[in-house]
Amino acid sequence: MAILAAIIVMVLYYGREIIIPIALAVLLSFVLAPLVRLVQRLRIPRSLAVVSVVVIAFAFIFAMGSLLATQLTQLAGDLPRYQSTISEKIQSFRETTAGRGTLERASSMLKDLSKELDKPKEAANSLGTIAAPKAAAPRPVPVEVLQPDPGALESLQTLISPLLHPLATTGIIVIFVIFILLQREDLRNRLIRLAGSDDLQRTTAALDDAASRLSRLFLIQLLVNGSFGIVIGMGLWLIGVPSAILWGILAAVLRFVPYIGAVIAAAFPLALAVAVDPTWTMLLWTIALFVVVEPVVGHVLEPMVYGHSTGLSPVAVVASATFWTALWGPIGLVLATPLTVCLVVLGRHVERLEFLDVMFGDRPALSPPEIFYQRMLAGDPTEASAKAEEFLKERSLSSYYDEVALRGLQLAQADAERGALDPDRLTKIRDAVQEFANNISEQDERPPPKVGPTTDVEATSAIEGVAEDAPYESLRVLRKEDLPTGWQGEHPVLCVAGRNPIDEAAAIMLAQLTGAHGLSARVEAAEALSTANIFRLETTGVAIVCLVYMDASSPAHMRYSVRRLRRKLPKATIILGCWMKDIDPAALESLREGAKADLAAATLGGALKLCIEATGVDSLGTGAEGPASKITAA
Repeated sequence: MAILAAIIVMVLYYGREIIIPIALAVLLSFVLAPLVRLVQRLRIPRSLAVVSVVVIAFAFIFAMGSLLATQLTQLAGDLPRYQSTISEKIQSFRETTAGRGTLERASSMLKDLSKELDKPKEAANSLGTIAAPKAAAPRPVPVEVLQPDPGALESLQTLISPLLHPLATTGIIVIFVIFILLQREDLRNRLIRLAGSDDLQRTTAALDDAASRLSRLFLIQLLVNGSFGIVIGMGLWLIGVPSAILWGILAAVLRFVPYIGAVIAAAFPLALAVAVDPTWTMLLWTIALFVVVEPVVGHVLEPMVYGHSTGLSPVAVVASATFWTALWGPIGLVLATPLTVCLVVLGRHVERLEFLDVMFGDRPALSPPEIFYQRMLAGDPTEASAKAEEFLKERSLSSYYDEVALRGLQLAQADAERGALDPDRLTKIRDAVQEFANNISEQDERPPPKVGPTTDVEATSAIEGVAEDAPYESLRVLRKEDLPTGWQGEHPVLCVAGRNPIDEAAAIMLAQLTGAHGLSARVEAAEALSTANIFRLETTGVAIVCLVYMDASSPAHMRYSVRRLRRKLPKATIILGCWMKDIDPAALESLREGAKADLAAATLGGALKLCIEATGVDSLGTGAEGPASKITAA
């Protein structure tokens, strides 16, 4: 793999004279494809539509290039006039910062030392010997080689030779753009064949969607960045910065490089503002222009048009800019983001290239349940708590526990069943879940109404999987006076782990969830139900018991546990929590009947709903309701 990567890099570097025009042609074809389709809707043949659009596009590019060259020539001619202003500002800055201080004294000392070292040696030594006079060296005869005046052909060659390479490159780009636009369906079919997908319809739809998205993205980026350049150019012209059109075009081009492009574009006019204006007013106005325009375009205009992201992670943007600049120079810096976007889109739609999306895309590499489990496994609940707080800005605590935390524990249970987790690691996970629950214990069940949406990518991914009207998003939060007399004790709910520390971790989450809804709960480990410990179990004020299992491998263990709880608490309602992955209602009912439990739930939210309904209070706050149903499988 490393050898293949090295070969690809070498090909990109040594073949850049050919690959760069092809890359530019591909990107331009994405930009021009929507325009070609628009012209074709006017019943113009494809060949004529392609040629017309390409000619107009390159005429515009040549016009911009000519204007850019004119501005550069004018700026180069004006630069000597600004030398005195620069010298005065440097002198003023030196007097302000150093004066007659340490830096100036050190500089003076170094100059004196240099003069001493440059003095010639004494003519005589210490003994008084007199050096013999040297013979006069012969004067060299000057020789001058005169070149004949260049002829007409030589002058023409000198004039044309610098233009040959750019013209050849432009010609290659034009030819490739035309043929790509003419045969884009054929090229798509060949890419489908290379992808090697068995599902032809799905792959075709995916690539068509990817191509249309890329075309729209690049076209909109071109319009947005062009508008940015126009505003910057007009602002610099009003401020009085020379060659404002040049800096506007440069700002539009460099803004294709996210994060750092606008900063680089601002550096040149800022330096020129320092050189032109004897005061600092022009510099301050130029800084203000970029400070105002860039955030407005980046945080107001772009989200309105196509969203915040190009689909790349920040690290990928910086890494790609560094890589392509090292390979292809300044043109690589401009092409870095579009090329990487193309690679990421291919990775999302072509299974063999999925690693590109994982490496460079902005989507989380792990799902929210996997992130939760990984943090618990590492004994670091702090990061998981921060992600949960972001999630709770838009969704309820019960939704987080069901959609993220419980699924994370299901992954842990699966690893435990295949022997990948030893008892010490299971205990570590249980302790991490306990600390996690303590960290978010102050969170309300439902998000505050005035809290803004989260900007965390991983939290957003979890939120997108939970609808605002999810089944348990609006469960009632009870007050103590709402509860019947028998439920007003210190801990009316007892959550008991079934067999192992993973069950206990799930019981901890259920206890916090019931507490957030006004039903205070206490958690007991699985050992509390052993024959030796069941008689010492504290049951004062307990009205309902939740027996929690993360696996259904031992229905007999469930039955014996329920039997012991029934003997200890004959009047309490027993809820069997069977929180296995993808358990169906029939299997859940079978487990409940086999264990002789009163109720059963397949989710944390379902168990919470049963607890609230067991009090005789409507779980949704619409009034009293009858007895709870036997199971909640949702």
